[in-house]
Amino acid sequence: MNINLDLYKIFYVVAKNGSISTAAEEFYISQPAITFQIKKLEEQLGVSLFTRTKHGMVLTEEGKVLFEYVKIGIESIINGENALSNLKNLDTGTIRIGASTTVCRHVVMPYLEKFHEKYPKVDIQIVNNLTENLLKDLRNGNLDILFLNMPMIESKDLKTIPILSVEDIFVGNKKYHDLTNGKINLKDLKDYPLIFQKLPSNTRSYLNNYLKNNNVTLRPQLEVVSYNLIMDLVKSGFGIGYATKEFIKTELENKSLYEIKVAPKVPKRYIGMTIIDKKTPNYSVNKLIEMIKENA
Repeated sequence: MNINLDLYKIFYVVAKNGSISTAAEEFYISQPAITFQIKKLEEQLGVSLFTRTKHGMVLTEEGKVLFEYVKIGIESIINGENALSNLKNLDTGTIRIGASTTVCRHVVMPYLEKFHEKYPKVDIQIVNNLTENLLKDLRNGNLDILFLNMPMIESKDLKTIPILSVEDIFVGNKKYHDLTNGKINLKDLKDYPLIFQKLPSNTRSYLNNYLKNNNVTLRPQLEVVSYNLIMDLVKSGFGIGYATKEFIKTELENKSLYEIKVAPKVPKRYIGMTIIDKKTPNYSVNKLIEMIKENA
């Protein structure tokens, strides 16, 4: 049987209100047209669905049975349309974000603050972890979007959009700044205690590639997972660290950290946002991506 959904919608409205005229007003067609559609459905099903009385349209026993099923279907469609409308209006929705603690604090949070102010009913979930673990979560469908340090190994299943240009520098406290006069040749850093992030962090991979391109080998005295812990150790005089300039503006301004300029200079790189390629993000995620693109 070919199901004509429009016939069942008309049947539902007439049955719910007991009125041909109400259905005519709702569907913006004439009362005879509504009557014709009801008769057409009755002929198709081979039963009478209504009894016409002076008080309106009354369901027959067969009509009552049909209405209980049609009611569930039509109201489910209405609820679905309402839910979709809420998503489009961002009255609901969820965004699952993956990022390192550092990237989340210095790059993602300003965007999330603006987004939350505009769409407070959207649920935002944040997962902090190593990039390799976050990539697994993204591919497994546990995250919607990932923010990370670039560059990264290219993958055909991922789409990465650069959103912020950053500059990596070497930093120390005042003691190490004075010892080096605030500048040093890259190869001479080997004479000082160094504090780097552990692999497989993207930042450490970028540093290693920079050293390799300049034929320099540096062996850090300390290797730490946490970027913030590295900065604390550098402030306390444990050695010279590798940092992202844009993330330590306050420390450079208040002179708790000092840039030690290195030759050759570290090339600039980017922070990017990554999604699964050829997979359409939900409406809330798309709105966040649009906002970031507009302000990046």
